[in-house]
Amino acid sequence: MLDSIRIDKWLWAVRVFKTRTQAAEACRGGKVKIQGQNVKASREIKNGEVIEIQLGILKKTLKVKEVVKNRVAAKLVPDLAEDLTPVEEYEKLELLRQLNHEKRDRGAGRPTKKERRDISRLKGQ
Repeated sequence: MLDSIRIDKWLWAVRVFKTRTQAAEACRGGKVKIQGQNVKASREIKNGEVIEIQLGILKKTLKVKEVVKNRVAAKLVPDLAEDLTPVEEYEKLELLRQLNHEKRDRGAGRPTKKERRDISRLKGQ
């Protein structure tokens, strides 16, 4: 069992990011914090540390339960990281997802060019 590991490698291993490069870029961009301080990708983390990650509008908080070297199956992630993210964050994300969804009656066909323009205007595009 390892004592510590680079934060970018751990974030990739517990499936917060798809690639290690994305994890390193998030660290470089100031989206990963420990105790309110931005961290570099090379920062070593240990068991028990709390990490804050900004993923779009979601501010995710994870506690390191165990340090691992290799990427693990999605089913094993809860054994390695405890999700401390408040429920309100997930509710905010779900609300945004619902607001961005259009509903069209079945059988109404494709929208006309005018309807597409109206949809784009409403979405702010």
